[in-house]
Amino acid sequence: MWEIKQKTLVKTNKLNVFNDPIYGFIGTPNELIFSLIAHPYFQRLRRISQMGLSYLVYPGAHHTRFSHALGSMHLMTKAIQVLKIKNVPITEEEEKGLLCAILLHDIGHGPFSHALEGFVAKEISHEQISLKFMQELNKEFNGQLDTAIAIFKGDYPKTFLNQLVSSQLDMDRLDYLKRDSFYSGVTEGNINSERLISMLNVVEGNLVLEEKAIYAVEKFLMARRFMYWQVYLHKTGLVAEQLLVRVMQRARLLLSKNTELTCSKPLLFFLKNNGTLKFNAEILKTFADLDDMDILGALKTWQFHEDFVLSKLCKMLLERRLLHVKVKKRALSTEKMEEKLNWIMEKHDLSIEEASNFVFQGEISNKAYSKDEAIKILKSNGKISDVLKESDQLSLKALAKTVTKYYSCYPKKAV
Repeated sequence: MWEIKQKTLVKTNKLNVFNDPIYGFIGTPNELIFSLIAHPYFQRLRRISQMGLSYLVYPGAHHTRFSHALGSMHLMTKAIQVLKIKNVPITEEEEKGLLCAILLHDIGHGPFSHALEGFVAKEISHEQISLKFMQELNKEFNGQLDTAIAIFKGDYPKTFLNQLVSSQLDMDRLDYLKRDSFYSGVTEGNINSERLISMLNVVEGNLVLEEKAIYAVEKFLMARRFMYWQVYLHKTGLVAEQLLVRVMQRARLLLSKNTELTCSKPLLFFLKNNGTLKFNAEILKTFADLDDMDILGALKTWQFHEDFVLSKLCKMLLERRLLHVKVKKRALSTEKMEEKLNWIMEKHDLSIEEASNFVFQGEISNKAYSKDEAIKILKSNGKISDVLKESDQLSLKALAKTVTKYYSCYPKKAV
């Protein structure tokens, strides 16, 4: 609630409520959570798209990492309540640690989330950057995130707490599948997260699901498979993200040759430093100023650049005039790709290096279920079993195998 005193807004309490289209009202459980959400590092997630460039395929997929983080925290509060009712010991400090860890688990994502993963800074994942953000915030909040950091790193002595944040049945997955399904309109990805959470339990320190949840688990795993192949690895989203990567690579190359490029200071910094940076506190602050807006602003400016490759790539993304893409079980032959490459080189008088931005191949793979981090089922007789053994769905067994496909991208006509 806000009160107006002498023309000054004064906060009367440190609790807030967010109206979420998936779960309804999401509250802030304590003042620490409220302060973390209000922090500029976290507010930046409002400007980081959850699903990269998937909105070029699914027009509704414009939601952000901010809403996903809040949703994951909301599910964590539900999971804690369920486990406490079942007499699973969770201290007040551990509860606070769980909520902070899941709230901040994606704070290290860069622009367009996974689309530019590893480009801004090489050899460092968004999880590692998230950890660095948490460590800096921990200094600012006088050590209140010690437990959250231990849980996030998977080092906390109670294994099931770590599993609630990172496992095959963590609150992150339970939220993003339901949320991404909702915003993309792909109903096959919708899961019953409430049912799954209500069936959670802990046996010998590990997270398990009660046997009555078997059908909900089957639906969850199948939904994950659908979402990866139908949404996250959709061929149009795939080629768009590949083009975005090539835009940034081209910009970095031009800068290395002292070609003038106009863009925001944070983006210019990371482009000039060639992605090989030691992430100290100062670099982290610069990274915190980088978001989707920097990239979009650069694309809009660079579409008029004199460099043919950079200009064309930017226009292709902005106007959604993307390359033709084929996804098959086998890669397109080298001869066919060379033929298309030579055609582009001749058509636009490009070098092999330049033409390779418009003709390229790669592979994608996915495994919907990992036996190494098995989802355990608590049977009515008290025994513990792997979900694959308990499921009568033959198709579920196939989810434990890695499926690899090959994509080929090239223009059907002159770019």
